Amino acid sequence: MARIENKVVLITGAARGMGRSHALRLAEEGADLILVDVCAPIDGIDYPLSTEADLEDTTKAVAALGRRVVARIADVRDVDTLTALVADAVGELGGLDAAVANAGVITAGTWDQTTAEDWRTVVDVNLIGIWNTCAAAIPHLIARGGGSLVNVSSAAGLKGSPLHTPYTAAKHGVVGLSLALANELAVHQIRVNTVHPTGVATGMVPPGLFELLVEQRADLGPIFQNALPVQVVEAVDISNAVLYLVSDESRYVTGTQLKVDAGVTIR
Repeated sequence: MARIENKVVLITGAARGMGRSHALRLAEEGADLILVDVCAPIDGIDYPLSTEADLEDTTKAVAALGRRVVARIADVRDVDTLTALVADAVGELGGLDAAVANAGVITAGTWDQTTAEDWRTVVDVNLIGIWNTCAAAIPHLIARGGGSLVNVSSAAGLKGSPLHTPYTAAKHGVVGLSLALANELAVHQIRVNTVHPTGVATGMVPPGLFELLVEQRADLGPIFQNALPVQVVEAVDISNAVLYLVSDESRYVTGTQLKVDAGVTIR
């Protein structure tokens, strides 16, 4: 039997990148999936976000693995829409066993280049969006008798990564949010954990960050260097950690920060 046979899992930011990787890896191990992505640009984010075609491609790839899949377009900042579509998809698939709050964005800039709009966008998506995802999922997990919330943070959620302060602050906030929920939801047999990747080869990086490190603040470069001799890791490396936390192999694991960071946080 596959490791998560017939579990139903919600994934946000599922159209491409790490989200697509999570979807395919969980489907390979037997999960049915609810996939959510914004599939549109977001003001203030200067790299391309997912498209409807991306979400359709992910959906077809999951279906090709023989799993049931419901895909919806939604912005995780819109709690009412997110809650309604999750409820509808859960009704269609017959329950919910886990949620992977993966959607996120990043901006780049020195402290004096960072705007109030940068703060609002990044915090709204990366922190409040994760809260909204958890809030949409929790009633269904309680109804199921337990489950797993996997909130994707970052190595920047464990160290003082510079030049993207709103991102670092929001990702630290995800840890606090998850620890609080882990305590509150333990009585319902719901586990809550965070995953902390180093850089991942998805192409979703603001181009200004590399310019800042090369041209203005080369002194900060060592903060971003992994201990292991790799520049970035593959998305599947993160997906394998997500799979573990969704599976019953981690049935007594809660309130943890699982690092898949090539040692960047020990530097």
